[in-house]
Amino acid sequence: MSNQLTRRKFIKSAAVGVVGVTVLPQFLASCNSNKKSGNEKIDDGITRLGFIGLGQQGIGLLGAFLTISGVEVVAGSDVYGIKRERFLKRLNDHYGSQQKTVSVDVYENYKDLLARDDIDAVVIATPDHWHAFIAIDACKAKKHIYLEKPLTFTIKEGQELVKAVRENNVILGVGSQQRSDPNFQHAVKMVQEGKIGKVEKVNAYVGPGPHPYDLPEEPVPADLNWKMWLGPLEYFHYNSRLNPPISLDPEQNESYWAEWRYNKGLGGGYTTDWGAHNFDIAQWGIGMDKSGPVEIIPAGYAGTEFLTFKYDNGVVVTNEPFDEEKTLGIKFWGDKGWIEVSRQFYHASDESLMPPKAETQGGRYETRVPHNQNFIDAVKSNIDPIVPVEIGHSTCTTCNLGNIAIELKRPVKWDPQTQTFVDDPEATKYLTKTYSEGFSI
Repeated sequence: MSNQLTRRKFIKSAAVGVVGVTVLPQFLASCNSNKKSGNEKIDDGITRLGFIGLGQQGIGLLGAFLTISGVEVVAGSDVYGIKRERFLKRLNDHYGSQQKTVSVDVYENYKDLLARDDIDAVVIATPDHWHAFIAIDACKAKKHIYLEKPLTFTIKEGQELVKAVRENNVILGVGSQQRSDPNFQHAVKMVQEGKIGKVEKVNAYVGPGPHPYDLPEEPVPADLNWKMWLGPLEYFHYNSRLNPPISLDPEQNESYWAEWRYNKGLGGGYTTDWGAHNFDIAQWGIGMDKSGPVEIIPAGYAGTEFLTFKYDNGVVVTNEPFDEEKTLGIKFWGDKGWIEVSRQFYHASDESLMPPKAETQGGRYETRVPHNQNFIDAVKSNIDPIVPVEIGHSTCTTCNLGNIAIELKRPVKWDPQTQTFVDDPEATKYLTKTYSEGFSI
């Protein structure tokens, strides 16, 4: 059975109950209780956003949030001058076309944005190594947070961010938008309701881990503050593949995703970049949200072909392709059937497992409005969004555990309850990292 869905379509169906989800996020009530945290803000029913990180993903998210009623974007921050200029131009064009006057400011240092009293929430779409530092500062500034995945760069950072969110009583939503996709929701519903029987195996294919940074050194652009871009990282030389070039006249946007994400020390490879999506759905489906694996075995160890996660409920999740195309997606195997789900399609062993047909509408997958709408609704009603900080942390932890096992070239055992390695001082060192001078978690 097959129900093809392209990356440029999303479902607008009526709300359908899903195990673990009360209603689809685009239908959550937007009850404006006017409950604000922190400094006194303008109480006019408008949610004012600041954007931190104005690259390809940040600009995409900008377009999505601007379509949401009752949202105004009033500030942006980036260490790259041309990206700040692009951000201003986008907003001036947008508000100008609406004949609307909105004052917008940009900053090189994100702390200047966080210091503003009139901003309700921030959207953080920086490289991963900045996530925890900026998000924790945002918590202290009493700003609600939409944070791109993966949640943090290290497991220790995630532990500290969870504390900061709850201690400061702010809303944090994670950009794991597959949770807002009706196809993924339906797949999880079928699995959790036992429709494919007992699940013992899941293929969650994400791709390889990070590789050594071997790009040649290039001159740093004049309007890029490279030291501030590096921030807590040890020194790495500049290469334009880390910051894809753009221009404003003529307008030319990024033609590829910034490659810091694939390089060791700068990012976590596909293990974190796509693991934050597909390991996330796998754990959701098998009931391991806010938990995690108990043993992680790297590919190549004692004949193990794929990175493998073992859970205490008996389920084994592997970073293993389930089709010849090596689709980045998930396959749930049960003793009564199977389901394959990705951003492109939904396949199942039986018609009864298929999702209902629904009207579709165009839209870039990474910035689909329902997931962003869910965050705004959560802020207005002061409730957790569909992906709260604890789930983002447990998924990110699983991704990082995979890379730690890969780095050590051997299995590691993990206690999800205490969030510690089991009798493994060598692995424990990887819970955190050494930061550049002036930075600590």
